[in-house]
Amino acid sequence: MTDSFDKVPGGTSAVAAPVSKATTVAPETIRAIPVRHYGRWISGVVVVGLLAAVVYAFSQGNIQWQAVQDKVFDDTVLAGAGRTLLISVLAMVLGVVLGVVLAVMRLSKNPVTSWVAWLYIWFFRGTPVYVQLLLWFNLALIFPVLNIPFIYKDEMTDVMTPFMCALLGLALNEAAYMAEIVRAGIQSVDEGQTEASHALGMTQAKTMRRVVLPQALRVIIPPTGNEFINMLKTSSLVYAVTYNELLRSTSQIGSTSYAVMEMLFVASIWYIIMTSVFSVGQYYLERRYARGSLRSLPLTPWQRVKVNLASFSNRPSEGGSA
Repeated sequence: MTDSFDKVPGGTSAVAAPVSKATTVAPETIRAIPVRHYGRWISGVVVVGLLAAVVYAFSQGNIQWQAVQDKVFDDTVLAGAGRTLLISVLAMVLGVVLGVVLAVMRLSKNPVTSWVAWLYIWFFRGTPVYVQLLLWFNLALIFPVLNIPFIYKDEMTDVMTPFMCALLGLALNEAAYMAEIVRAGIQSVDEGQTEASHALGMTQAKTMRRVVLPQALRVIIPPTGNEFINMLKTSSLVYAVTYNELLRSTSQIGSTSYAVMEMLFVASIWYIIMTSVFSVGQYYLERRYARGSLRSLPLTPWQRVKVNLASFSNRPSEGGSA
């Protein structure tokens, strides 16, 4: 009778070669070596070099930087910046209100209101803002008198002041773009929401006001903020209707002081400041309306800075214990 033995690979007996836990060797830690991206360093050096060249060119140009510094906070410039903010805010408010009305008209089942809204959007999106401003400014050439029977009558030149021309030109043009933005936001809401509201006995107007529009705001807010920032810059076109906003104020100073380029730099500085401030506001407004669609909100720039600083301070010193 033969004995049976349990064999292990290599022909040795399992009994003869017991495995000792004391002799077990831990696997070596994997050391990941990152890939070197030389192209990134080269492109970074090239970009920094080009930026330095541009800065050097402007530093050597015939520019009176002292005039820029002296006129940044000039009273005339500040007043022009204030009028730019005023006309931008008023035009944007009117544009948003009219845009909501046009969007609802465009989506209406009434063919007359839908067609009128489409015609309005077609005209104001199809013509430049500059042309529309000039049309309002020269309206007295075809209508010398504004006559609304039993209500109002006056000379058109007295009615169409530079402020009114600027407001109408910017607001009515913006309403066409806001109508398309609002329409896209309304159509992004699932139709089941409307059907459920109607099943509960809500009217069409009440459904739009309490159910559809609140949900559509998440889609409407981001492009609306972008439109307002664009409005701040587009307001410079009202220079054509002699409204004394930022660009016209700085240009008048430049024409009398012969510092034309310097005053254009001043205007650019203020436009950048205003757009930067409102861009921050737009970011936090978008973040607020994103709470219902994201599981966790992304970190704000300040929160990212604090996280990076915390990770840097908690990093173990080189050569210390693991």
